[in-house]
Amino acid sequence: MSSQTSTARSSAIMAAGTLVSRVLGFVRTALLAVAIGSTALVADVFEKSNAIPNVIYMLLAGGVFNVVLVPQLIKAAKAPDKGADYTSRLITLAALVMGGFTLVVTALAAPLMGMLTKDWTEGMLALGTSFALWTLPQIFFYGMYAVIGQVLNANGRFGAYMWAPVANNVIAISVIGFYLINFGRYQAGVDQLAEWTPQQTMLLAGGHTLGIIVQAVVLLGPLAKLGMRIRPKFGWRGMGMRSTGKIAAWTVLTMAIGNVATLLYARLVSGATAARQAADASDPGSGAAIPGEYALNTAELITVLPHSVFVLSIATVLFNQLADAMGRRDHDTAKAVTNQGLRTFAIPMVFGSAAIIVLAGPLGRIFGGSSEVAAASGAAIGQLLIIMALGMPFRSAHFYLMRVFYADENAKIPMLIQSGVAICGVILAYTVSVFVPNAVFAFVMAGLYALFHVIQLAITHSLVRKHYGSYGATQVLDTYMKTAGAAIVAALVGAAVLAALGGYSIGFAWSTIVTALISCAVVGTAMALVYFVLLKVMKVEEVDFFLGPLLGRLRRN
Repeated sequence: MSSQTSTARSSAIMAAGTLVSRVLGFVRTALLAVAIGSTALVADVFEKSNAIPNVIYMLLAGGVFNVVLVPQLIKAAKAPDKGADYTSRLITLAALVMGGFTLVVTALAAPLMGMLTKDWTEGMLALGTSFALWTLPQIFFYGMYAVIGQVLNANGRFGAYMWAPVANNVIAISVIGFYLINFGRYQAGVDQLAEWTPQQTMLLAGGHTLGIIVQAVVLLGPLAKLGMRIRPKFGWRGMGMRSTGKIAAWTVLTMAIGNVATLLYARLVSGATAARQAADASDPGSGAAIPGEYALNTAELITVLPHSVFVLSIATVLFNQLADAMGRRDHDTAKAVTNQGLRTFAIPMVFGSAAIIVLAGPLGRIFGGSSEVAAASGAAIGQLLIIMALGMPFRSAHFYLMRVFYADENAKIPMLIQSGVAICGVILAYTVSVFVPNAVFAFVMAGLYALFHVIQLAITHSLVRKHYGSYGATQVLDTYMKTAGAAIVAALVGAAVLAALGGYSIGFAWSTIVTALISCAVVGTAMALVYFVLLKVMKVEEVDFFLGPLLGRLRRN
């Protein structure tokens, strides 16, 4: 019972940290749009420079450290020294590798910015390089955060790792607030490139890097409390670097290909920045309707939320059952768990997709800023949301089916699927870019993302059936059809409520960020009530599968 209580407490702390961090992340994104715009030049330039460290971090630290070395921490923690020797060597190695890599990448900021952008002018590249010199050092601190965080997790200290990003977001929000006090909000019609100052770069980019530094540093306190003597230590033989196994190798390769593809996609979308500047030059203000990297990444942030909150939580529980069944070679049970998971995910993901489509306008308005062109910027983000929302259920279903192979300790097939789609996707995207103007390519990329989710699901479904037999796909499809029917009715009700709030006539729902938030809350609540009542009337049993674990966790906590 004490073990169960401890597990429940740890889960509650981690879940709370994740939820608070995501809420603050949305606040940061909305405030940043107020400060520098959302479909504006500086917004895209800053997004490019601030996103590069995230992608490179995932490529290097997320793969090499988390997948290859960190599993050894569990074994090391059982040693008489509680893993102090291994941990000291790991942290020293991480600091050297991440530090050296960060120095090299930062020194290459200018050519890197040129490689990862399309049709940018010298002025844009100069500003982007200036931002990058401040943001690229984040790579080192991201890496240290990842390694120290995993050391804490291996020793049962879960809370700090999940709550550290909260400190980062608080600092980022404070920095943006200080920026607004000193430099004011974004004004449409202003030549941002000509009027931008080094002080603005230092505050905005340096402040965000400070947040990442604090995110890593706050973990040093909990690390010290582990009772291990951590000190610089060299010599890395016997750390498991040569014998990490095929799963780690395939996983690292998958992450490498996927993250390189992400950088290449972003390069194509960056062409919208130059297209917007050209549009504004001929018709001031018209460029606000052209979405770029900031708008596309914001739409991605919104559409991935239901998956992150609901699917990941449920999938984590079900994965243990999958792994146990696969370990016993009990494929019948594994297929039953697979079937149950896919049907359960239909409840939140179909509704989430419908809700985002209905609320695309107000959601876009929340992140459209507060300038004279905020409505046009919000509409551009809203259009991206509608396109990307269509792929949401396919993303989650594909994600879970991939876990079937991971449960069977088969990482090769997931690597082939994801890498194959990524490579073909890059080829397709670059081919399409030859014929499609930069001004609309963010919409094309949003459509390609949705298409990739559908293709990955189709391939994964076929391979799961081939290797393990039927998992009841017809029953799964029947659940999705029922939930889709309920979601359509809920969407019609939501659309009627939104229309009454001026959601389709640039009325109350579009007036300000606050009115957009109120509209989302009202319409979302109405849709949820209609949706779940209909599912109960239709006797969709998956509702109990979905609500049961969530309500049970609330009762335990």
